[in-house]
Amino acid sequence: MPEVETIPVVDISSLMTPEKDCREAALAIGAACRNHGFFYITGHSVDVGLQERLERLSSKFFEREPEYKNAIRMELGGRAWRGYFALGDEYTSGRPDQKEGIYFGAELPASHEKVKRAVPMHGGNLFPADLPEFRETILEYMECMTGLGHVLMRGIALSLGLDGSYFEDHYTRDPLILFRIFHYPPLAPQFADSQWSVGEHTDYGILTILRQDTVAGLEVKSKSQWIPAPPIPNTFICNIGDMLDLMTGGRYKSTPHRVRNVSGNSRLSFPFFFDPNFDAVVKPIDPALEIVDDKAERWDGASVHEFGGTYGDYVLKKVSKVFPVLSKEAL
Repeated sequence: MPEVETIPVVDISSLMTPEKDCREAALAIGAACRNHGFFYITGHSVDVGLQERLERLSSKFFEREPEYKNAIRMELGGRAWRGYFALGDEYTSGRPDQKEGIYFGAELPASHEKVKRAVPMHGGNLFPADLPEFRETILEYMECMTGLGHVLMRGIALSLGLDGSYFEDHYTRDPLILFRIFHYPPLAPQFADSQWSVGEHTDYGILTILRQDTVAGLEVKSKSQWIPAPPIPNTFICNIGDMLDLMTGGRYKSTPHRVRNVSGNSRLSFPFFFDPNFDAVVKPIDPALEIVDDKAERWDGASVHEFGGTYGDYVLKKVSKVFPVLSKEAL
């Protein structure tokens, strides 16, 4: 039998300390972005206790009754696009996902300029009233992940032969931060071969940093084959999104992925999206570079390289398809 391809693991400890030589880590990230669009990271220095607390409190939330969870439903979040959604409410590629979840983002006060202008996807978060530790943990985790996002983007910039500050200077000094907590109930045995927890898709922005619990289910499309991306203790799995694919002329791949939970157990995942500023105009790094376009291979036949405009333009077109009913009111 042919050997099953695996997703590379990159030690980023040298990137965590600016004065260290991080060329090896940057080269490894570059190779992973070109060949897979996905890579695990070790040496990230994210507190294990914080990760475990996040998982414990998330499990506690999803175990509660629907009335409790719906007290922070997304309809109450308005244009900030925050809160809880129930099983089947979110769509991928036109089909309802078999998951429930909570949307969070950077915690912004009412006095923030973009909140005052009612810019979509900016505002305050919704938290359960009787779980103050959950609020504190979420905000601490998002702050930690934002710092990690800046570190990883420095590595990606160096892997492209750019100044380490390239993405921060052009796109992410004030990134659009989106954080999700997803709960995947096990698929019913009679649907295990025909139904997906989340169908094939790519992410929209620059970088996703995902924490998984101990339950497998994530699959990544690599060289026209689907390969598993199982949990590895105390790692995060990172993948690049459509905007980095666009910026690099298709050299760094926004790779399709999907989820099917046939474990018989509940699964939690924690994707953190580190994206360009909402108002940033996204352009190729080198406009003269010939584009490597894979739209013929994509499930939707779409080309990210035909897009022009701000990241806000792009992401709003995408999320309007994720919650078709809610988007009419909130966006």
